Amino acid sequence: MAESLSEEREARMTLAALSEPGDIITGTLVARLGAAEAVRLITSGVRLPNGVDPAEGELWRRRLAPRINPGQIERIQADMERHNLRLLTPEDIDWPGELQQLSTSAPIALWLKGDPSRLSVPLPGRVTIVGARVATAYGSQVATELASDLASQGRVILSGGAYGIDGSAHRAATATHPGSTVAVLAGGLDRVYPVGHEQLFERIEQSGGLLVSELPPGSTPTRWRFLQRNRILATLSAATVIVEAGHRSGSLNVAGQAHSLGRPVGAVPGPVTSPASAGCHRLVQEGIASLVIDAQDVTDLLDSTAGFSGDRTFAYFPTRRFSRTGPDLRF
Repeated sequence: MAESLSEEREARMTLAALSEPGDIITGTLVARLGAAEAVRLITSGVRLPNGVDPAEGELWRRRLAPRINPGQIERIQADMERHNLRLLTPEDIDWPGELQQLSTSAPIALWLKGDPSRLSVPLPGRVTIVGARVATAYGSQVATELASDLASQGRVILSGGAYGIDGSAHRAATATHPGSTVAVLAGGLDRVYPVGHEQLFERIEQSGGLLVSELPPGSTPTRWRFLQRNRILATLSAATVIVEAGHRSGSLNVAGQAHSLGRPVGAVPGPVTSPASAGCHRLVQEGIASLVIDAQDVTDLLDSTAGFSGDRTFAYFPTRRFSRTGPDLRF
């Protein structure tokens, strides 16, 4: 029986609260049966459809069922109203079509705070700039220059809102062209993280930019949620630029996600003696990233994606590793 749109939206809110980001079983059930039926299957005991491993399906039920709270939807809605948040689902016209590339690991829903039109800018007009949290003065300067120059061209700068390179990119974009940056966060938008960037996030929103999360209000960031946030950063932009990254920097994960989607990756070189640039050098050495020294190099990467169809589907595996660059580029 066809479900009403409102029931589907409420079911997506429920699943986003119960499931962890990137949950393949949740994504598979939603794609096949719809969100409302997926919610019912958590507690119904009905056999899961073919293609879902019975043992994995039972673990899925055991994992999600204890998290069900009868007042959950009302609490989320109240928090959304209190913090002026908007819910976006694939049924909405503003839903970013690029997310379909993530297949069954795509977000169940998105929560937005700010101007949603930032996600409607044509794909070549969006670029992700990320890097080390503990950035050097050199890295911060390069991130600032790149973000400023690209924002002045009308490009939208996406980043993860973290300290270091992310913060420099957001600040520069906002200062150069207010409303030209999007922060994709790993927790609920009612409790932004890091707390030290609370004023930065307020400036982003108030200047016409956008805050995005696939987690409902009340959700706290975790290591897994940070890693899963990276797939959204990679998917929502035409190219990803790593400004500064150590050998084991989490920003390398964004590069790996972008590469798996067929999106161009750029990396900024640093001193060969600097551990803070070791990850960038490695990306270039392995042929994953192009060398980026200025905004023109990034523009060339973005322009190369004009006409990108988004047909390449991201095959997500929880334990998959990018073998060419070793174990640190986990997706």
